Amino acid sequence: MYHGGDLKGLTEKLPYLDELGISAIWLTPILRNRAVQAGSAGYHGYWILDFTEIDPHFGSNADLQNFIKQAHQRNIKVFFDIITNHTADVIKYKECHGDDGLGWLIKVKNAGCPYISTAELARGKHYTTIIPQGDEHLKYPHWLNDPHYYHNQGDSTWQGESSQNGDFAGLDDIKTEDPFVVNSFISIYKNIIDEFKPDGFRIDTVKHVNIEFWSQFAPALVDHAKAKGINNFFMFGEVYSAEPSYLSRFTTTGKIQSVLDFGFQQTMVDTLIKQQGTNKLAELFAQDHFYNDKDSNANQLVNFISNHDMGRFAYLLKHSKHHYSESEQLARLKLATALMFFARGVPVIYYGDEQGFVGDGVDQDARQDMMPSKVASYNNDNLLATTKTTADDNFDQNHPLYKTFSEYAKLYQQYPALRNGKQSTVYSQKKAGLFVFTKTGQQQKLLIVVNTDNKDHHFTLDKDNSYRKIYSEKMIKTSIEQQNKIEIPALSFVIYQQN
Repeated sequence: MYHGGDLKGLTEKLPYLDELGISAIWLTPILRNRAVQAGSAGYHGYWILDFTEIDPHFGSNADLQNFIKQAHQRNIKVFFDIITNHTADVIKYKECHGDDGLGWLIKVKNAGCPYISTAELARGKHYTTIIPQGDEHLKYPHWLNDPHYYHNQGDSTWQGESSQNGDFAGLDDIKTEDPFVVNSFISIYKNIIDEFKPDGFRIDTVKHVNIEFWSQFAPALVDHAKAKGINNFFMFGEVYSAEPSYLSRFTTTGKIQSVLDFGFQQTMVDTLIKQQGTNKLAELFAQDHFYNDKDSNANQLVNFISNHDMGRFAYLLKHSKHHYSESEQLARLKLATALMFFARGVPVIYYGDEQGFVGDGVDQDARQDMMPSKVASYNNDNLLATTKTTADDNFDQNHPLYKTFSEYAKLYQQYPALRNGKQSTVYSQKKAGLFVFTKTGQQQKLLIVVNTDNKDHHFTLDKDNSYRKIYSEKMIKTSIEQQNKIEIPALSFVIYQQN
């Protein structure tokens, strides 16, 4: 029920990450976690019991401090994944789990506890909370053991008010609108900043917490980190939505500096898996203004194409209705990754993507081991661009994707305009094909031409400017008759610097 690496192992792999071009590491949640509940494994770390202690599976507090020290010596930042929405499932309901709260042990897959609305609570309907014998003091700090600080309204239906007040498959949903809870969580994470001095936080399940909580929590921690000498402390939230107008509420009203850009991920699926028009990209980027305020903008959005919940981009490619060949899967994955790097926002590589990991779906099916695995469902995967399986050691620095991603990372560091330049759309179309955009800043103007189609396309450069090609994976042909007319091969891109 438990597998995975530890902090000492991760410290040993810092050279591998450094040479890939990684400049920051987003760790799985590292606090003491309930690894097993209701017949499922929580090795991912999201079922926290103790908010003050490192989970012993990962090592000690000293191991974590050493890891951060070693990462910082390589100029690699470290981000902690934090949770305020819920704790591990300890609080039970007599009506669902029996008088002793242990009914869930008899039925591993029970029917759950139907959600009781706030209106029904007002009319007197409620669940009777019970903590199984021996678990009364399982959580720390101690206030987390008091059912008063939880909603206790049954299981979330993921819609309406239950999205904020319901238990996620039984996980104890914290009453984050309570002022005591707000201040207590601020205190918890201030102490973590004091002890470990991380560079920032990735925040879990942000939209399932009332937005007023974030508007107090986020600024307080940034200010505290600054007072401790961490001037660039940075937080980004997980808001599971592809709508910029909704996502941006949490960077403006919610005062979190950034969010994971689920809109970007969805647009990559639309354009590079479903073969929809590149106008989808133009439409997404046209909404970047929603994110603008004094401490956030679209350049701070966190771009991704794969993650631990929705699975890997390679899996979605493999199971597309278009039945892509392995070579086309590889090309489309590379192109999606290039857009992740070179469009506005901060690129995040999901571990294993650089080794051609595919997976069998979402959640645990996308959380393979990079060290030799003993998990049968992982080891029967056909990885991209290698004959290896996950039964092998997969830290191959000669893997084609590792080498390609490291090239992208070098470009990203070499040209400041790629990191924080102002982005403008030049051209898009209502079918698969060209998407052209510029990145301008730091006395650089870059032109990026992307071809999402499986056939070559032509583009005519502005003849009033001169261009120097700085990167293309494939040969870019120039017309003999018209020197500024270029041919962009299928599923490729080119970056020019305007002189």
